[in-house]
Amino acid sequence: MTTPRYYPIFLDLEGKPVIVIGGGRVATEKVEGLRKAGARITVVSPELAPELAALRDAGEIAHVPRAWQPSDLDAEPWALVMVATDDGAVNRQVREAAHARRLWVNAADDPANCDFILPAVVRKGRITLAASTAGASPALARRLREELEAYLTEDMPALADLLAEVRAELRARKVHVANETWQAAIDEHLRVLLAQRKYAQARAYLLQRLGVTEALADAGAPVT
Repeated sequence: MTTPRYYPIFLDLEGKPVIVIGGGRVATEKVEGLRKAGARITVVSPELAPELAALRDAGEIAHVPRAWQPSDLDAEPWALVMVATDDGAVNRQVREAAHARRLWVNAADDPANCDFILPAVVRKGRITLAASTAGASPALARRLREELEAYLTEDMPALADLLAEVRAELRARKVHVANETWQAAIDEHLRVLLAQRKYAQARAYLLQRLGVTEALADAGAPVT
């Protein structure tokens, strides 16, 4: 059997409409991930799990309280179609209707009816790590996620914030730093300073390692 070759991608779903067909445990998991991405979610299902009902009552998601219909896919310009049923026939019907409308569809635990699969995800601050086994073993994907969680130590989100801040300042002042210099600057001492919450010292050390302390000082930027 040929192993699928997936193209990894991160999607910007902020404010974009996504339809979820199904209202049980799996749908709840999908909705949780979509909410973290800022999607605008509509759930189509005769019944909802308690967690989804609470989100509906709070106005966090929209709910269409009936079985799905092909016309549901015409209701909005859906960014994605997510299917969370345990009925292979329904999954296939949704996939066919979605493809007729040039929509991407994911069916939970049903790769044959998927245009894309969902990886195991770890999020900390700006950092998002994803791992997939191409659908071969969800258990292994979860194990990889646990190991990635252990790898993402508490200094990592602070490091990402500091690098983003300094990078934005340098770009605004048209100061170029080679990629190799950035890589060399992200060393163990910088991470130790951040782990100790010595943010001002970490910033000064990073600027020194990048060789831009004087350039920012001349431009009037705080270098501390």
